[in-house]
Amino acid sequence: MPKITETALREAALAHLARFATTEAGLRRVLGNRIRRWAREAAAEGQEPEAIAATAAAAKAQAAAIAARLVQAGAVDDALFAQARARRLQGSGRSARATLAHLAAKGVAAKTARAALAQEDMPGEFAAALILCRKRRFGPFAAEAPEPETRRKWLASLARAGFSGEVARRALALSRPEAERMLDAAR
Repeated sequence: MPKITETALREAALAHLARFATTEAGLRRVLGNRIRRWAREAAAEGQEPEAIAATAAAAKAQAAAIAARLVQAGAVDDALFAQARARRLQGSGRSARATLAHLAAKGVAAKTARAALAQEDMPGEFAAALILCRKRRFGPFAAEAPEPETRRKWLASLARAGFSGEVARRALALSRPEAERMLDAAR
């Protein structure tokens, strides 16, 4: 089994960055997973638990230092990650609330996530609700006029997706041509 070294961790970090956009916290998590995997393998081989724990602790400190150096070098940028991910999520019909929760799960600071959502080129909450309506073919994009029960289900679906009642009602009240015009303007 290969030994867990700073060089191996740095190479793992660079290999991950070559394939995926990530945050500093996400990179630390990936490296931490690698260290835990190594520790399990070392334990299975019968190495001393104290030696494994000491090596794993040193490797975790090295992983944090590697992540910090990659942030300083500009290879990892939480703000750029947040902007790109927020744009993609809202462009696919995610509410601001759901987008903030997603970014928080990825390790983006709340202040950075809110700043990403405040960018001028973001679709906005109302446009995101219309995008979701179009994806699910309800509201203005439904084939026929809804029954009252169906309309309540649509409102509930938008609420579960994180949209406010006001935004949901406005989105469902539009006609199809108005909704399409607003989506074209939001692009």
